[in-house]
Amino acid sequence: MTQLTIRGFDDELVQVLQERARKEGISLNKAALGLLRRGAGLEDTGSQREVIGRSLDSFIGTWSAAQAEELRASLKDFGKIDESFWS
Repeated sequence: MTQLTIRGFDDELVQVLQERARKEGISLNKAALGLLRRGAGLEDTGSQREVIGRSLDSFIGTWSAAQAEELRASLKDFGKIDESFWS
């Protein structure tokens, strides 16, 4: 695999790379490679899988206990099996 040194990252680009790396839980190098691949019109296979798997992470811990219980209660009926469908 080829190594390449890129110089001249401005503060705005560094901030975008750091934010992407933080959100996706990946290294700055992987974040930069993903953006380079996307910019070149190539499929970003590596980090795209990670993004999909972590796309809801920002919502973790944002519900109150009451909201979480309300969701659990509303989903309770989905655990029941209607025997008439299997006859």
